[in-house]
Amino acid sequence: QVQLVESGGGLVQAGDSLRLSCAASGRTFRSLHMAWFRQAPGKEREFVAAITWSGTNTKYLDFVKGRFTISRDNAKNTVYLQMNSLESADTAAYYCAAVTRWSTIVATKSQEYDYWGQGTQVTVSS
Repeated sequence: QVQLVESGGGLVQAGDSLRLSCAASGRTFRSLHMAWFRQAPGKEREFVAAITWSGTNTKYLDFVKGRFTISRDNAKNTVYLQMNSLESADTAAYYCAAVTRWSTIVATKSQEYDYWGQGTQVTVSS
């Protein structure tokens, strides 16, 4: 089992930045492929960003490319999502996800992930 706890969400204005954190426990963090998804009210959950176990490969939703950066600190068992130049369209609940996966191919589908956090709300006012 893997437990994931997100933090860092909040209410910000358009153009501001936030950094989300996801702390993992219960399994060797280094074996985990990590991702962020988000879900806005009335919409389906969508992929935002993911990073392979080594941190070598990352992938992003086109809409956030150049604004968001996913990273991981294996010493702290934590994955981060740095979000810059936030827009109202980024308003959503953000979820951290994990799966034990040694592949260097980035997983972008929610069904590929076995473990999920409870989510943290990000609200961007325009």
